[in-house]
Amino acid sequence: MEKGKTIAIVGFNASGKTQFVDKLRRQLASDRVRYMAFCDSYGLFTDRAYYLQQRWNQHDIDEETPTVGGILEQTFLLTGDDNPERRNYQQRLYRLFAMNDELDKYVILLSSGELRKYQLVKQLLSHPSTLILDNPFIGLDAESRDSLRNLLYSLVKEEHLTLYILLTKPEDIPEYVDEVIYSTQKELFHSNPQSLSYKKEKELLNLQTPIHTSTSNLVVKMKDVGIRYGNRQILENLNWEIHEGECWSLSGSNGSGKSTLLSLIAADNPQAYACDITLFGNQRGSGETIWDIKRRIGYVSPEMHRAYKHNLPALQVVASGLKDTIGLYVRPNEAEREQCMWWMRLFGIEELATRSFMMMSSGEQRMVLLARAFVKDPELLILDEPMHGLDLHNQQLVKDIIETFCQRPHKSLIFVTHYPDELPPCIDHHLTLTKIH
Repeated sequence: MEKGKTIAIVGFNASGKTQFVDKLRRQLASDRVRYMAFCDSYGLFTDRAYYLQQRWNQHDIDEETPTVGGILEQTFLLTGDDNPERRNYQQRLYRLFAMNDELDKYVILLSSGELRKYQLVKQLLSHPSTLILDNPFIGLDAESRDSLRNLLYSLVKEEHLTLYILLTKPEDIPEYVDEVIYSTQKELFHSNPQSLSYKKEKELLNLQTPIHTSTSNLVVKMKDVGIRYGNRQILENLNWEIHEGECWSLSGSNGSGKSTLLSLIAADNPQAYACDITLFGNQRGSGETIWDIKRRIGYVSPEMHRAYKHNLPALQVVASGLKDTIGLYVRPNEAEREQCMWWMRLFGIEELATRSFMMMSSGEQRMVLLARAFVKDPELLILDEPMHGLDLHNQQLVKDIIETFCQRPHKSLIFVTHYPDELPPCIDHHLTLTKIH
């Protein structure tokens, strides 16, 4: 491969893209080869102490907690190229990714999209000669995706950077790539995505709904909600109501407060007690426990994927959704095991039941976490960027399952994505957040 070239490696989930890159890295064997894996953008292997609610708990921050600017400056200095030209390059990266306002922010407080931008800038500041990026565009808003595409093109041309990009969606292939390698048959990859079979659709529609005990059709009510961390206002005077049966899309740029808003609903954010919030007809803080709330909600998010570092068999990961835990501390009984297997069959991942979670591809992990979100047949589904890392075939299957699920009585949905084409047809309400500066 010549310097200054760009190659896209495209394929299905679990089609061998990561194994290809592992062999490539061993062959290149250079200290100037940088690889940003899918899991790195979530911090899975760089912050073992991370837990799901960490972003919302300020007591974990002390004087040793790293800031974005501190780590990026340290990365820059390690290159030994502290000269005006490289400093201009550093500032260019900060401007392109709108990072200047984030430099004093603690890394553990970054949203999933901000974290991806931070990891990308960190890799680029290390002055690589070869850069390997695994699905670099997911989790980024449209403006950031365009900025990254343009930046990578200019780096390839100006600095003779050799670039490999691993992708699951053909529309993410930049127009300037020199070669596309398919890790599966090209014709198969471009064939029509699979959909939920008629048999499985009928099974889901006829699934016995859990006994409905709610006395109100008001699922969520927020009145003048405001959230602030230090001198940063995340949400301000937010009013929002979700009624039973409604399907909402939640959108906004990276850092606009989407995940913070969802954390208030999912009982992960302690600031919820200081806000006027009603969930399932009950005023927050009126005596219900977080488990009373969580048992009615199915939830998947980038934060959850990042926090799930337990090397359990997939069946046990799905079963943890019955207990609302990260990890499984009580073994499922036979009825619960069959319940988990039913949902795994629906998602087409039953063959992963005994496979260890940490040994799966990122796409397989995401499908397992989606089955976990559905396993207790919840009243409210909160799906925060659920399609991360999924190929087009799995995306269509998941959309079909969501669409069918929401046709059943007493079901509501909040769906977050930066890709409008990922939204299922059932979406009938929209909320867009604007980043507060």
